Amino acid sequence: MSTVQGASPRQIVVVGNGMVGARFAEETARLDPEGRRVHVTVIGTEPHPAYNRVLLSGVVAGDYTPEQIRLPVPETPGVTVRTGLTATALDTAQRTLTLDDGSQLPYDELVMATGARASFPPVTGVSAKDGRPGEGVTALRDLADCERLLSLVRPGAPVVVLGGGVLGLEAARGLAGRGARVSVVESSPWIMRRQIDKPAAKILGRLYEDLGVTVHSWRVASRWVPGTGLELDDGRVLPGDVLVVTAGVRGNTELVKDAGIEVEHGILVDDFLSTSDPRVHAIGDCAQHTGGGAGLVQPGWEQAAVLARRLTGTDPQARYTGSSPLTRLKAQGIELTSFGQVHEDDDAPGLETVTVSDAHGGRYAKLVVHQDKVVGAVLLGFPEAAATVSQLHDTGAPVPADRLALVQGLPTAAPQQDAPGTPEALVCRCNAVTRTDIEQAWLDGARDRDAIATATRATTGCGGCVRDVNALLAGLDSSDAAPVS
Repeated sequence: MSTVQGASPRQIVVVGNGMVGARFAEETARLDPEGRRVHVTVIGTEPHPAYNRVLLSGVVAGDYTPEQIRLPVPETPGVTVRTGLTATALDTAQRTLTLDDGSQLPYDELVMATGARASFPPVTGVSAKDGRPGEGVTALRDLADCERLLSLVRPGAPVVVLGGGVLGLEAARGLAGRGARVSVVESSPWIMRRQIDKPAAKILGRLYEDLGVTVHSWRVASRWVPGTGLELDDGRVLPGDVLVVTAGVRGNTELVKDAGIEVEHGILVDDFLSTSDPRVHAIGDCAQHTGGGAGLVQPGWEQAAVLARRLTGTDPQARYTGSSPLTRLKAQGIELTSFGQVHEDDDAPGLETVTVSDAHGGRYAKLVVHQDKVVGAVLLGFPEAAATVSQLHDTGAPVPADRLALVQGLPTAAPQQDAPGTPEALVCRCNAVTRTDIEQAWLDGARDRDAIATATRATTGCGGCVRDVNALLAGLDSSDAAPVS
């Protein structure tokens, strides 16, 4: 498809300059580098460039600076990024977006990438009457939250994290690394309830306790007392100078809801990522698709790529049919990967499970197989197995006969040849980067991890593939291959 000579590019306005909105702009620039087909205008409320929100817990831990988690800004004539502005009204009949500076933006297509905000539970003291965090309370959703948290925390002082999901546990690990005395409160029967099973959570809890983090599962917060701590439903008071709330999020849907577009807990979208208004689309945490995906960066980036192909006309029939996300806990000293069906009973019909539990060594593995294909896994303390098992899941390749060796990361018999058309295993799931992509970048002269990241985007998502990329680079550097000139 090519534009009619002399025709103006179609105007796409993106509301939200977070990870998903920025990725949509980047994908569009890649597909239409001269901006001849479309012009993208990105509107962001935050005053600074887009950044990798997934790595905020790493900023808390001191592993990154805010500058190190910035995302690239497309330097093409087809993309304009405007920060420090908020969309206040949407007129779908006139196809205009009103901003808080009083200006209006006309659009041919509107992309909502407004993400989600922290949900503060109805606990006394946690939030003020205007909805803002209470005294000594902060969320961890953006850089402002991160700066607030670091300004409140003092070495040796007690901190309470409310929410024992991935973000809460990563924050707790980072705060413990800074010398804080940390308690985690989780209302579910065990931490990371959605991603891992109870035996894995028990061992994970012990690992955290060894790091000085106390875990309180199956407990509900009753009251936050500034300067004192968090009172639980059993009457205990956990000492805390700071309360970090990581107890869920709420999609930012108000703008489109006020415009009459269909909304439930998110903005309803179909496989084309269109809303009830065909000129308005939604991607990322604010979108609600039947295949799920909200709350994780990988599905949001997949949605951004699909929508970019559609709206640039490079693939008008591109569809998003759902994702199979993988969770990695990014906590120093702890290697945890999980995905797929992990909560089914070991004797569930049609499923085979292999479980290894080593509480003393802080290791746990659960492999779930259906018809010789991996359908789920929890791997705690088995990093060597994580890459192989997740690749078997991604490609649909048959599982080796020695399942026990597989989950332990030990050598197994060579698997059967993949069927024709089987996708190549991904090294970086966030950015859909394969081993072949990395090898080609190496041959083209990208000889270290930073160069590989620039060439392929590998390691720039959740950071969980850093080990695998380093291993690939080590192998390539020791080979006799020569770079392509």
